[in-house]
Amino acid sequence: MSAVAPDGRKMLRLEVRNSQTPIERKPEWIKTRAKMGPEYKQLQQLVKGEGLHTVCQEAGCPNIFECWEDREATFLIGGDQCTRRCDFCQIDTGKPQALDRDEPRRVGESVVTMDLNYATITGVARDDLEDGGAWLYAETVRQIHTLTAEREAGATKVELLIPDFNADPEQLAEVFSSRPEVLAHNVETVPRIFKRIRPGFRYERSLEVITRAREAGLVTKSNLILGMGETREEVSEALQDLYDAGCELITITQYLRPSVRHHPVERWVKPMEFVELKDEADAIGYSGVMSGPLVRSSYRAGRLFQQAMDARGVAAGTVQAAPAV
Repeated sequence: MSAVAPDGRKMLRLEVRNSQTPIERKPEWIKTRAKMGPEYKQLQQLVKGEGLHTVCQEAGCPNIFECWEDREATFLIGGDQCTRRCDFCQIDTGKPQALDRDEPRRVGESVVTMDLNYATITGVARDDLEDGGAWLYAETVRQIHTLTAEREAGATKVELLIPDFNADPEQLAEVFSSRPEVLAHNVETVPRIFKRIRPGFRYERSLEVITRAREAGLVTKSNLILGMGETREEVSEALQDLYDAGCELITITQYLRPSVRHHPVERWVKPMEFVELKDEADAIGYSGVMSGPLVRSSYRAGRLFQQAMDARGVAAGTVQAAPAV
């Protein structure tokens, strides 16, 4: 099977090696059914009519029907070029465009137009910027909170899924100061294969980001992708590592290969193993767990946030104040 790199660039050596393995055939349990309820249909018409852009649609997420029915959606900020390359991620690596300082306002307006209960904001790594993109992430949260403050159903809750910002204290402080309802940073895989899968990141550094977010009083969340070469025992160890670092919410999912340029699928995890992992994570002490072949890190995000609030004994509509210094 042939493979072509985006924008005509030369394929990386790793991509050439990956492309020698054809795209794997998915097992029968990797499928979803379209359940188009009234909220989904309304949002679908609204997004199309207003020319709005969500990750849900553009990435072909299998959970769009459920999430939109709950009036939840995900937005990508910072452009479509990432300064790092993870071997599972469909976002391309390249030189990003100049920072668009009006993007936070536009995302906020989209959230208002869609009348969302819960918005997940994710984005690319921007190592080309002096602040790593910290202002962009923080300002997007601030805009959403400000623009939805008078919403009849209450201000839209925001989950912010961030890169690691190299664990820079000032950059993290800027992000944390925006007070997203949930601060997510996805570890994605286990230590043994971490450097191969995520060469621009470091496992311990990612754990540090989660610890600092928890120390700042934020609800913390992460994700593990299975099927990239990890062992079952290593998954258990990673779950414990994340919990010990201060992670409250966890999602666990099956790796689905975006193209032949990406890392081959090493194994298809059976549904029962996902059930077992949920039970294990619950036993470890996580406040909320979503585990399944088609779960994504933003899947049923509002429900997981509610579980975290219940565990903390705090009403879900209460904004978490920054801890006193």
